[in-house]
Amino acid sequence: QVQLIESGGGLVQAGGSLRLSCAASKRTSSDNIMRWFRQAPGKDREFVAAISWVADHPIYRDDVKGRFTLSTDNANNTMYLQMNNLKPEDTAVYYCNIDETWGQGIRVIVSS
Repeated sequence: QVQLIESGGGLVQAGGSLRLSCAASKRTSSDNIMRWFRQAPGKDREFVAAISWVADHPIYRDDVKGRFTLSTDNANNTMYLQMNNLKPEDTAVYYCNIDETWGQGIRVIVSS
């Protein structure tokens, strides 16, 4: 079973940037869709973005379009989420997901 390890979270001021990483222990298929979700305090988990290992046609939720960018490093089985112009409403625990597997979550805090 694949394992996912996230890294790169932390505390940043509004307008700042962070890059999240999600390293998969293995690739089961080149067709795997990798997703980021987030869960803010007191709210449901919500979809953020998705990309395949071939890195074509990434998709994003509307309120992060133009600010967040997905990319992949196939050689290292790693997906990145570059987050720019962060806003306080981006504060959440971010989770990486492939099929039924979830990472442990990583906290992002954006101060105003």
